[in-house]
Amino acid sequence: MSVLFHPHPHRQRGIALPVMLIMMLVMLVTSIYLLRSSNSTTLSASNLAYDATLSRAVDLGLHTGFQWLRKSAVADRTILNASDASKGYLATLDSDLTPRDAGFWNGSVEITDDDGNKIRYVIHRLCEKTGGFNEDDNVCIMTAANSVKLGSGQAIGESMASDAAQYASSPQLHYVITARLDGARGGNVINQMVVLIGA
Repeated sequence: MSVLFHPHPHRQRGIALPVMLIMMLVMLVTSIYLLRSSNSTTLSASNLAYDATLSRAVDLGLHTGFQWLRKSAVADRTILNASDASKGYLATLDSDLTPRDAGFWNGSVEITDDDGNKIRYVIHRLCEKTGGFNEDDNVCIMTAANSVKLGSGQAIGESMASDAAQYASSPQLHYVITARLDGARGGNVINQMVVLIGA
C-alpha cells in the first residue's frame, strides 16, 4: 500500500478578508455621499418653494397697482399726466435707475398681505417729463394700437364701409409696475409688469 506524501502542504492565504474590508469601505463612503446628497436636495427644494411663495406674494403689489392704474385710466386719463406719490404713481422714469437703486423706490406705496408680508410697489409711466405725451419735447415709449383681425379682413374697431374714413389710431403708452418683497430670511423678490394704455 502506498501513501501519498506531500512535501510542502498548502497554507491558507485569507484573500477574502481584505476584499470584504474594501467593499465595506466603499459602501460606507457611498452611504455618506447618498445622505449628503439627499440633504442638499431637500434644502434646494425648500429654497425653491420659499422663493415661489415670495413670488406669489409679491404679485399682490402688481395687482393692486394695476387696479389703480386701470381705474384712473377709465375715469380720466389726464390724471396720469402728473405724479401721485400717495398712490405710488410717478409720471416719469429716470432711465439711469434700476430696481436695485434706492431712488427707484421714491414714491412707492407699502401694503401688507394676509400673511403679514410687507410689499412695496411703484408705477412708472415711461416718459421723460410730466404732462401729456404729445406736449413740447416730451419723449414717451409708445406702441401703435392693436391691429389684430378676428377671422375677417378688418381690424378690431374698423368700419367695413368702402368709403369709411381712415384715421390714425391713438398710441398706447407704456407703464411699468414694479413690486418688491423683502423676505424674512434675507431673500427678496422683485416682479415687474408692463401695461399698455391708450393715450
